[in-house]
Amino acid sequence: MTKLSDTQALILSAAAQRPEHIALPLPESLRGGAAAKAVGAMLAKGFLEEVDADMRNGEPVWRETGDGHGVTLVATDAGLAAIGIEPYDAHTAPAGATDAQGEEPAPDAPTDTKTARKARTPRAGTKQEALIAMLRAEGGATIEEIVIALEWRSHTVRGAMAGALKKKLGLTITSEKVDGRGRCYKIVA
Repeated sequence: MTKLSDTQALILSAAAQRPEHIALPLPESLRGGAAAKAVGAMLAKGFLEEVDADMRNGEPVWRETGDGHGVTLVATDAGLAAIGIEPYDAHTAPAGATDAQGEEPAPDAPTDTKTARKARTPRAGTKQEALIAMLRAEGGATIEEIVIALEWRSHTVRGAMAGALKKKLGLTITSEKVDGRGRCYKIVA
């Protein structure tokens, strides 16, 4: 098991108990530069990741991206594993599986894998929807093309693809190098 500081273990333990493993709010005692340092170390180790915050539904915001959007912090599978929690995978446990003592699942526990976790859907008329359309187009899109079309920075495009599209929406994105165009990304069906 990975060696964690008490602060890191506290942040990951709290995130493990929250919906969608959101790491915010941080402990009251962790503020300012100390919070930035702790979170920076956890991002570097892959224990946390920044994903687009759904501010309309009240998700807490770690930082604003400058374009009217914000990002939140989410514990990754590696972060959960670091505190000894196995990430739940709907494909490894059969529906209605029992626990180690042979007891029945809790009455309010979802028994159908379709209801176990709701997949998010993109809102209509957003930049995320435009990004998905560009990636579904014939030939896909390069980072540079997306940057120009959406008026984002390249790191924002990469973060949106990795966090919002892959992790939150469960889309599969492939990339290939195309002569005269560069690396093109596209969503596979």
